[in-house]
Amino acid sequence: MTLTAELRAVPSLPHWNQTPEDIAAAVREIKRALRARIEAHGRTVEQAFAAVEERVWARIAEIDADRERGEEIWPVLDYDAIAAGTVSPAERAKLEQRGCLVVRGHFPHEQARAWDRDIVDYVERNKFFETYTGPGDDFFGSVGSKPEIYPVYWSQAQMSARQSGRMATVQSFLNSFWKHTDDEGTRWFDPDRDALYPDRIRRRPPGTDSSGLGTHCDPGTLDLWMTEEYQRAFRHLFSGQVERYDPWDPAHRTDGPQYPGSTMCSVFRTFQGWTALSDMDADQGVLHTVPIPEVMAYLLLRPLLPDVPEDSMCGVRPNQVFPVTKRWHPDLYRALSPIPDVKAGDSVWWHCDMIHSVAPVENQQGWGNVMYIPAAPWCARNEKYAADVRHAFTTGSSPSDFPEEHYERSWNGRFTVDQLNGTGRRGLGLPGGTETTAAV
Repeated sequence: MTLTAELRAVPSLPHWNQTPEDIAAAVREIKRALRARIEAHGRTVEQAFAAVEERVWARIAEIDADRERGEEIWPVLDYDAIAAGTVSPAERAKLEQRGCLVVRGHFPHEQARAWDRDIVDYVERNKFFETYTGPGDDFFGSVGSKPEIYPVYWSQAQMSARQSGRMATVQSFLNSFWKHTDDEGTRWFDPDRDALYPDRIRRRPPGTDSSGLGTHCDPGTLDLWMTEEYQRAFRHLFSGQVERYDPWDPAHRTDGPQYPGSTMCSVFRTFQGWTALSDMDADQGVLHTVPIPEVMAYLLLRPLLPDVPEDSMCGVRPNQVFPVTKRWHPDLYRALSPIPDVKAGDSVWWHCDMIHSVAPVENQQGWGNVMYIPAAPWCARNEKYAADVRHAFTTGSSPSDFPEEHYERSWNGRFTVDQLNGTGRRGLGLPGGTETTAAV
């Protein structure tokens, strides 16, 4: 950076901590301001984006090379190695490089199969299919499909897995990859305590034809550019100092607002995740990711280039997922990589910023059943949402991040407060929360 650039006045950014009334006008305003801010630091937007492209292309080249050698793109670790603390530095480095992980044997195979049977019994006993009224949201409309999601949150199986010591062990391990305390001593989150985040289940039967789920990412929508806290979180990108951007730095993400939507995530997740309840082969409509944690830099700067209309953020808009498309992001599709074959009891994890999709399938062989459980470490943002979770849990309601369907309010066999262990109570912010062992 030249002295002239350093002395040049750096413009502040406008921000909207609630969804702007005139979205098109706000998009035009923030794009002008971001370009001016980047240029005030001595770079054009094109130069900043070129530096990001170079970084992303280097990751894509590494993925291509692994494929040519026949190596697995996704890191795979045994649960026992994580629990024993014997994961090697090379294995840790690959996980940090790829931002995703399959945990083999996270839960015993038969335990996971039993949970799957318990969920079936739970929904059938309570006549779910007789009362189900269809999808309660159109959150995935912009990416073209709806997976087979059940709006069920409080089954014995889901809650047992969420509060399991084995789950806490893996969540803590994954949280450790993030810089949870900064150089000034600010602690952004507690890596060894997770918020209990309730999410839904997917059950996809044999013989299914599914169009899958289009390529997208989940950390937010226009709020990623427009809210003050996210502007601070992505400060290096929005000043053109892209080499300083660290996808493992949670600074300012853990207490900021997020634009509301019919389906959203109010919490900060270090990793999104699910636990397999059935065996699934990699060619049977499974999860794919672009295993590049730095990809958010590409996505956030891409709309600032001159080929994008001034009132467009490459298709990003409130109340929809963040779409990743071949029109605006064609280079990224080359890196799209499926999970390996998984067995019931394995778990699958990916960095919260990473692009992901679910592949289409015709005449699916075997079941495709999962329950969604992320790593969501305790922080100001997650503690705030925990109050909503406690209310939903005790009343059997749909959590406030999800459509107001409330099927379970009168269901028999719902998990109850007296069944919480110490980890579960900690995860809900209830008194009496303690550490638990790694027993299932």
